[in-house]
Amino acid sequence: QVQLVESGGGLVQAGGSLTLSCAASGSAFSMYIMRWYRQPPGKQRESVATIIRGGSTNYADSVKGRFTISRDSTSNTVYLQMSSLKPEDTAVYYCYSRSPSFQETWGQGTQVTVSS
Repeated sequence: QVQLVESGGGLVQAGGSLTLSCAASGSAFSMYIMRWYRQPPGKQRESVATIIRGGSTNYADSVKGRFTISRDSTSNTVYLQMSSLKPEDTAVYYCYSRSPSFQETWGQGTQVTVSS
């Protein structure tokens, strides 16, 4: 059973940057689809960024050009580099993984607050 632990959230001013980390336990990490979701206050959870087995990435339109997802397979860690942050980026950010056998795992979430 994979376990995901996020870190790196916090309070930042608009225009600032933060990097979130998601440390994964288990083997064959490089074969997993990894994704960052976020849930703004009072809103539904939404997909933010995805990285697949070959390293290809995909982003929500709202974060394109500002966020970068990356994977370090040696440390089983996925990162979300966030820059030019806006107040509307305020949310709880969740790490998600899906194994080749379609087992899904969620992290506990980390709060990101962007002040105007």
